[in-house]
Amino acid sequence: MLLLAVDTSGKHGSIALARCGQGDSCEVTEVVALAGGTFSAELVPQIAALLEKHGFSKSDIGAFAVVAGPGSFTGLRIGLTVVKALAEVLAKPIAAVSLLEVLATVSHARGRVTAVLEAGRNEVFLGEYEFGSAGMRAVRERLLTREEWLASADEQTIVTPDLSIAEGARAKGLRVIEVERARSDAIAQLGWKKIAAGESVSPEALEASYIGRSEAELFVKGS
Repeated sequence: MLLLAVDTSGKHGSIALARCGQGDSCEVTEVVALAGGTFSAELVPQIAALLEKHGFSKSDIGAFAVVAGPGSFTGLRIGLTVVKALAEVLAKPIAAVSLLEVLATVSHARGRVTAVLEAGRNEVFLGEYEFGSAGMRAVRERLLTREEWLASADEQTIVTPDLSIAEGARAKGLRVIEVERARSDAIAQLGWKKIAAGESVSPEALEASYIGRSEAELFVKGS
């Protein structure tokens, strides 16, 4: 199955094509970077060019994986709108992927893991997970100030692509794993696992997860 992965959550984004089959892994065909600030003009033409380059048309796409949050309000809306439209026309499944969950997964850490991202205005996005023999259990995603986060952090592994967050966590004596910001190849891998496990959403049900203050204590469904 051909899977298209899309990430427009940050200052820069990416798209990826991957061939996914039996099992829960995919062979990524290519990842294409998207320049920040141009998602609305660039996303659809880049998808078309990527498909054409590898001899595919949009009708060959069998599934979609898209970052649903957290991130830029405008960026997320653009990516989700395009995926919604394509998935509705093609009647194909969508995996809505949390960028925090991707970061926690690519770290290959075990036990209690907290993925942390800069949110601006002295705030951070947190995704808390448990990794064990039965797989991953999502606990919650929330938004805190840096001070609130460091005051509440205890014995857990911190995963982040942001140097200032890593330095703050190490200063408190926490174990830190620094990772690169996840690209669409990692999003494709996690998205396919969700689809293979039956965790897909319809175009009508696909929504952004901005993780605002009102959602700070919202527990998310475990996978």
